[in-house]
Amino acid sequence: MATSSLIMKHLLALLIALVLVACSGEAELKVQSSSSEPNTIGSAAVVYDIDFQSIRGEPMPFETFKGNVVLVVNTASRCGYTGQYAGLQEQYETFKDDGLVVLGAPANNFGGQEPGTEEQIKSFCEINYGVDFPLTSKVEAVGPNQHQFWREAKAALGDKAEPKWNFHKILVGRDGSFIQAYPSAIRPADGELVADIERALAG
Repeated sequence: MATSSLIMKHLLALLIALVLVACSGEAELKVQSSSSEPNTIGSAAVVYDIDFQSIRGEPMPFETFKGNVVLVVNTASRCGYTGQYAGLQEQYETFKDDGLVVLGAPANNFGGQEPGTEEQIKSFCEINYGVDFPLTSKVEAVGPNQHQFWREAKAALGDKAEPKWNFHKILVGRDGSFIQAYPSAIRPADGELVADIERALAG
């Protein structure tokens, strides 16, 4: 009887140990699953709910660019940075087959440097810089009527996403996350910007 009682105690202890090990493994699995979630800035669902209008007046939902890396730039035709159109076009031609979209968004918010109509802006870009990347209709990049794109960018990236002048740039990843914002002085061929684009395209 004593031997049977001893065996039962050992079996009970072994059973308790197995239960504890199983619970511990489950907890570890849950922790690992939680830590494997992707680390992105911003919500793709929010980004792809944003709507633009093309420079021809047609709907241009941001969802159109889903799966691409998108560089959004608030542009102007009479700015000291207007020459960046050439660099943006070159960047587009270099990386478009890899999935880059350059999206020009004309805005008249800074110095009244984009006063023309959509047709005038389109002609100016095509004639002077050979632009064939997509252009939106004129937008408000800042102010009380700021377009939703920049509001969402600021929510994700903070104050650096707020345009301070024309040709401010925001990079959006293939998954719809806001990656980085770049001030106007950062030119399209700048090493930092190009490296970020290449990493986003490879991701």
